Amino acid sequence: MLHLIRNNSPYTVLILIIFTLIVKLQALSAPAVPVVLPDHFLYGYIVQALDVVLSGGASAYTMLAVLMQFGQALYLNNIATRRRMVTKPMYNIAFFYIVLTSLSPALTYFSELLLVNWLVLIALDVMLGIHQTPHPRKNVYNAGFFLSLAALLHFPAIGYALLLIFALMMLRSFNPGEWIVGLMGYITPIYFIGGILFLFDRFAQLMSWPKWSFWLTAYKVDNPVYTIGAFSGVVLLLLAGAFVLQGNMGKSSVFTRRNWSLISIYMFLSIVLALTTEKAISGAWLALMPSLAMIVSQPLYIEKNKRFSNFIFYFSLVLVIFCQVTFK
Repeated sequence: MLHLIRNNSPYTVLILIIFTLIVKLQALSAPAVPVVLPDHFLYGYIVQALDVVLSGGASAYTMLAVLMQFGQALYLNNIATRRRMVTKPMYNIAFFYIVLTSLSPALTYFSELLLVNWLVLIALDVMLGIHQTPHPRKNVYNAGFFLSLAALLHFPAIGYALLLIFALMMLRSFNPGEWIVGLMGYITPIYFIGGILFLFDRFAQLMSWPKWSFWLTAYKVDNPVYTIGAFSGVVLLLLAGAFVLQGNMGKSSVFTRRNWSLISIYMFLSIVLALTTEKAISGAWLALMPSLAMIVSQPLYIEKNKRFSNFIFYFSLVLVIFCQVTFK
């Protein structure tokens, strides 16, 4: 079965669609409508607009979320291939993104973190290519713009601004003009949305935008079998991926190594985001999945040691089955 995922053909996309519908069946069979907290004004407006189209149906929202996650999986895979961060064009990253987002139904439901992932992935795509673009200022501005939109949707995502700073430090020689353009790109959405809210006498919504909490101190394990099993499985996959990635770094170019360093920073910032997200928002760990999928997929690119890559592949399938059986 592994060779079906590693085969770069249109049929692989069809297989991934079928696989997505199967592993997302638990969420699709128990759909849920989006939860909008009072101070999350921008996300609230988006949900209001979608309610008109989807009639507020839980099944419609959940199916939309599944399709969006499938699109994110393909886009993430495409980013790694175009930026030459992987040795061969395969669908390994897309497969693991689908697997990781299926470990809990909360990661599948429509949420503001799902929209944040889209915006951050677009910004990440731009940043990973700024070392070889003929229009660096345009790309830096666009990266700042999309990261700012992500923060407006979900305040803890403001930490992703550091991702742009590290990208400029690692992938570009110091140019004050580019830093200023990046700052302008970040300020632009806040300025325009603030202006629109002011015109409609709703500026107080922007003032209540900063909202975060460190919920881990009050976290209670309700299902220890699921929690310990899922955590242990993900950590094992991460260690295996990091081990393979570290072994490949010596054969990679300077900018490829720096791009992977940026992905590692992205993963760390995503962990911070998940920990500072309000407990009422389910699926906070969805923000971690893109960077995690890129790293844990690395063993599947191994050609010489097929036993190891086969073990990781089937272990990930067993992990999904375990999580869906033990989840309550």
